[in-house]
Amino acid sequence: MTRDLDHLFDQNVVWAQQKTRDDPDYFRRMAEQQTPRYLWIGCSDSRVTANDVLRLDPGEVFVHRNIANVVHTSDLNILSVLEFAVDHLQVRHVIVCGHYACGGIQRVLANARGAMFDHWLQPVAMLYRKHRAMFDSIADEAKRVDRMCEINVEMQVRRVAATPIIENAWARGQTLHVHGWLYGVHDGLLRDLGPTLSSIAERDALPSIDERVLAPGEPVSAVRRHALEAFGCCDEAGGKDAPEG
Repeated sequence: MTRDLDHLFDQNVVWAQQKTRDDPDYFRRMAEQQTPRYLWIGCSDSRVTANDVLRLDPGEVFVHRNIANVVHTSDLNILSVLEFAVDHLQVRHVIVCGHYACGGIQRVLANARGAMFDHWLQPVAMLYRKHRAMFDSIADEAKRVDRMCEINVEMQVRRVAATPIIENAWARGQTLHVHGWLYGVHDGLLRDLGPTLSSIAERDALPSIDERVLAPGEPVSAVRRHALEAFGCCDEAGGKDAPEG
C-alpha cells in the first residue's frame, strides 16, 4: 500500500463507521440489487458529483461522466451505460447535466488544438465555429462560456434522444424521459433547460440546435420556478420580472 495515500483509507474507515452508526442497514441495502430511477450523464469535473447534487444515496442514481458531458454516438462506453440503464435497470429518467464554467467548454472557445480531449470535444468545437460570430458577440467572457455550456447540453440531449436505444424504448411503450440540466458551481443550484422529451414525436418536434443558438431559452432553477409561481407566472421562461435563481 502506498503510504502517502493512507489518509484516504483512514477517511474511508471513518466514513464507513459513521454511516453504520447513522443507519445500521445502510450497507445491507447497498449490497442488494441496485434499482435506480435515474441515469445521470454528466461532466467529469471534480466539483460536480451527481449523488451530492441530487442528495441521493449511491444506489439511487446510475452515473456516466466524461469531459464536458459529450454524447458521442460511436462511443461504446456511453452507449453501453445507456443500454444497461434503459434496458436492464429500467431507469425512468435520463439526465444530461452540464455545468457552468466548464473547463472543456473553455477549451473549445479558446480554439486550442492538439490534445486527445480536443478530438473528444470536436463536435462542440464545430458547433462553436459555425456560430462563432454570435458567441463572440457576447462581450463578457464568462457569459460566453456559460451560453456555450447551455447549448452543449441541448445538443447532447438531442444526441441521446436520437440513439436507437432511446428510440426502441419509446417504441415499445417504456416510460422514459430525457432531460437537459445545468449545474451552477457558483451557487449549487440545478437549472432545467427544458423541454423534457418523452417520445419520438416530442424529439422530432424540437427546433434545431442552430435555431436554439439564435433563440436561447432561460434555464430555470427550482428557486426561480417557485418565485415564478409566487408571482403567478404561467410561462417560466418569460418571467423576467421575477427574482433570479
